[in-house]
Amino acid sequence: MVAQTSDKLLVEKRGHTVLATINNPPANTWDAESLGAMKDLVAACNADKEVYAIVVTGQGEKFFSAGADLKLFADGDKGVARSMAEHFGGAFEALAAFRGVTIAAVNGYAMGGGLECALACDIRIAEQHAQMALPEATVGLLPCGGGTQNLSWVVGEGWAKRMILCGERVNAETALRIGLVEEVVDAGQSLGRALALAEAVGKQSPPAVSACKTLIQRARSTDIQSSYAPERDAFVDLFDTQDQKEGVNAFLEKRAPSWVNG
Repeated sequence: MVAQTSDKLLVEKRGHTVLATINNPPANTWDAESLGAMKDLVAACNADKEVYAIVVTGQGEKFFSAGADLKLFADGDKGVARSMAEHFGGAFEALAAFRGVTIAAVNGYAMGGGLECALACDIRIAEQHAQMALPEATVGLLPCGGGTQNLSWVVGEGWAKRMILCGERVNAETALRIGLVEEVVDAGQSLGRALALAEAVGKQSPPAVSACKTLIQRARSTDIQSSYAPERDAFVDLFDTQDQKEGVNAFLEKRAPSWVNG
C-alpha cells in the first residue's frame, strides 16, 4: 500500500499516479529521512499494481530541491559521508528503476542532489525560472547520487563536464537546448503538465511500458547489436499477459482498453 512515511516527502495518489512532493523548507534539501522515504515510496509503488507513474516536484514556488544540507559534511566525518552517499544512491537508483514512468516537475532551483533526483526520472518538465546545476566540486565534493553518470548520458560528456567540472549553472532555456529537460513551461505549470503526461501513461499497457523502459535503459550498459534479440524476446513475452490480449482486441473492437497490469 502506498503511504506517506515522512512529512519531508508528501505523498498523494491521484488515480494511477503517485505525486511525491519534496517538503523540507526553505530549500527542500534532502536528508537521510527524506531519502529513505523516497526509496520506500518507490518500493511501495512497485508493489501496487494500480500505480503506473510517479511525479516528483518541490513544495513552494522557488525550489525543486537544493540538494543536501552541507551542514552534514562540515566536520569532515567520513562515516556520515558514506551513510549519506548510500542514502542518495539508494533513493535515486530505486527511482530510476521504477517499473513505470517517473516525471520530474522542476518548479524552481534543482541543485546538486535536487538535479540528481530529476535526472533519475524518465522525463523532466521545467518552469521558465528554473535553474539547474551540479556544483558539488565548488565545495570540495562530487555528485554521489548518480549525477556524474546520468548527466553524461542525458546531455553528453561535453556539457556534463561544463556543469560538473566548471560548475556551470544552466537556465531552463539552455536545459531544453542541451536535452537536460524535455519541455519548458510557464511558472506554476510544471506540475499540471507532468500530471497530464502521467495520465497519458495510463493509456498505455503497463507491462508494455515496463518492458519498453527496460529496453530503452539497457542501451546505457550494452551495445545495440546485443539488444535486438532481447527486444524480440520481450515482444513475445508480452503475449503471456492479459493486457496484450485486451489491448489488441480493444483496438479491433474500437473501444478503450481496460488494463489489469498483468
